[in-house]
Amino acid sequence: MNYTFQFGDVFAAWPDLLQGAWLTIRLSLYAMVLGLLVAITCAVGKTGGPRPIRWLINAYIEVVRNTPFLVQIFFVYFGLPAAGIRVSADTAALIAMVVNVGAYATEIIRAGIESISRGQIEAGLALNLSKFKVFRHIVLKPALRTVYPALTSQFILLMLTSAVVSAISADDLTSVAANLQSTTFRSFEIYIVVTGIYLLMAMAFSFLFRVIYRISFNYPDRR
Repeated sequence: MNYTFQFGDVFAAWPDLLQGAWLTIRLSLYAMVLGLLVAITCAVGKTGGPRPIRWLINAYIEVVRNTPFLVQIFFVYFGLPAAGIRVSADTAALIAMVVNVGAYATEIIRAGIESISRGQIEAGLALNLSKFKVFRHIVLKPALRTVYPALTSQFILLMLTSAVVSAISADDLTSVAANLQSTTFRSFEIYIVVTGIYLLMAMAFSFLFRVIYRISFNYPDRR
């Protein structure tokens, strides 16, 4: 292998790479929080809502799960302007990520909710707890604890998949790397560094999720 590594141009563009990485992190965090809210709402509607609502939720899930993420991004960024809805590239990326992760997380949370026995819910109601408290303490929290590993894996996958948003010129880490490559032609060095940054971000999210688990779910299972 006759190749001389030159990282000078890559390290000179370090601020731009960090800015791109920060946008990737922000998009991922916002999408995770909003996607989780969408997923909880849809999971509740799918497990206990009226039939028309369940049909709509099923249609949403099937459309998202059976179409490429790139097409979903293009639909939001290039398709919605035809209906008079124009958003920036970053906003379009966030909307597409929320819609995508919301559909996948809905099925994960639904499985968690359905793992709660009917007897536990009836016991809560027999103790004169309100329906909201029964849902929050007896249904939702144990359900999230059960599916937590699958849910966090889905969120990390979302963060890695977010590299696709560079296709609509959102200034994420991959987009910054592509621009840097076109001006320096040091592809090997650039993508070694970018791979390392993505690896660090994935490890950081894994650590963050473990901390959240210890704070929120680390209690004896009494089922």
